[in-house]
Amino acid sequence: MTDFTTARPFAHENVAHWDIETEVAIVGFGASGASAAIEAARAGARTTIFEMGSGSGGASALSGGEIYVGGGTDVQQAAGFDDSVEALEAYLMMAGGPDADAAKVSLYARESLAHFQWLKDQGVPYKGTFVPGKIIEPETDDTLIWSGSEEAWPFSEKSRPAPRGHVIQHMGWGGGRRLVDVLEAKARELGVEVRCDARVLSLVADRDGAVTGLVVKIDNKPQFVRASRGIVLCTGGFCMNQDMLRRYAPEALRLSDPIGENDNGSGILMGMGAGGDAIHMDQFFTTCPWIMPPSLVYGIIVNERGQRFINEDCYHGRVSRTMIDQPGGRVFLLADNAIFERPFELSRIEIAAVGETWEEVEQELGMVEGTLAATVHTFNRYAAEGHDPVYRKHPQWLKVLNEGPFVALELNFSESFFSFFTLGGLNTLPTGEVLDSAGRAVRGLYAAGRATSGLPRWGHGYSSGMSLADCTFFGRQAGKQAATAGTATLVEAAE
Repeated sequence: MTDFTTARPFAHENVAHWDIETEVAIVGFGASGASAAIEAARAGARTTIFEMGSGSGGASALSGGEIYVGGGTDVQQAAGFDDSVEALEAYLMMAGGPDADAAKVSLYARESLAHFQWLKDQGVPYKGTFVPGKIIEPETDDTLIWSGSEEAWPFSEKSRPAPRGHVIQHMGWGGGRRLVDVLEAKARELGVEVRCDARVLSLVADRDGAVTGLVVKIDNKPQFVRASRGIVLCTGGFCMNQDMLRRYAPEALRLSDPIGENDNGSGILMGMGAGGDAIHMDQFFTTCPWIMPPSLVYGIIVNERGQRFINEDCYHGRVSRTMIDQPGGRVFLLADNAIFERPFELSRIEIAAVGETWEEVEQELGMVEGTLAATVHTFNRYAAEGHDPVYRKHPQWLKVLNEGPFVALELNFSESFFSFFTLGGLNTLPTGEVLDSAGRAVRGLYAAGRATSGLPRWGHGYSSGMSLADCTFFGRQAGKQAATAGTATLVEAAE
């Protein structure tokens, strides 16, 4: 039997016959794949989705169904927030980190309002109401929440704060499943063919490097799929591939709760095998979100040396990702009796020390004398004056921690619940073309979602809703581009 591998494409000239023929083939049926399929079909292309699972889903279906949009949506305006395209773009550029993709950020910011309307046009429901406060995601069916670090330093200095997390109307957590269901229904309505239990084994490419098809395992045997206009990889990240984590993002190996569904990096590997360049592969998102009930935001977080390292009012993912940068394998959330809340049992956060003074807490933790206590006393001194000159925590979250007894909650990277997913992937144009290391498009190959390095490409800048924003919007661009600027002539020439 022929040995098919994700590491290199199967030779086009060795295909004896095509078992399936389509124009645009999409690999993966999460939100990015569904969005790509909708636009490809609307552009008039015969479109087929290949999904290795038994139905749609992916990481999108495991999410809260929250999409990061702004610039002045009707929901923002109704809640009294004056957001702008410029403020949204400035925030996304900061959130994207040192190598934010300016072209993608600019396009998304300009088209954000139109994209929100597109989602509604597909049938995604939004109640249109705002939930104030610092929450993970609403348990009600409300829409608008603060979902990032918009109000926190340094973001608030560069971009006027506004809430931009727009959540699908859904009671309880986990609205992502409903979001995927809506997009799936629209794709099927447009005539998209869906092949489930279909595992893609390899790309097919000609002598010139143009990607012309797929090898797909269906009913336990390989099938050759001809895609005359293009392939769109929507296969997710690689948080479930231990070998890839070891090679590219070893810091993530400290964590044990990946978020994904078959996120094995196969699409990234196939793209690389076809000549695509993978970038920012060391980047990942992580969070222990239960550090953020509002009362505990008033606390402070220190590393094993008793040092603060972040303004605790940032988005819980930014705080958590910065924890991983600290020396040692754990950090401590410090609270006094006035603000203490026991975190959810699911969080696996334990009480590490209790004392009538901060010096007693310091001693019980086995820290060097005068480290943790000095950190708290410095914080308390300035909090009493209403500011935080060290990390610029917003005054609304400042409280003198002086009401004993005092407690240190331990967040242990190997034992506490730190969910994570990867942010690195194939380098693409805003229109979805996969680029090689020289910045040239790999003909016939497109990608979207976590198989790419998109809008969310820096773990320290992630905000809830950015992945779904990225995968739906840039999935649309990739599907449209594949359908209208495909490689039919290249395939014909190869034959």
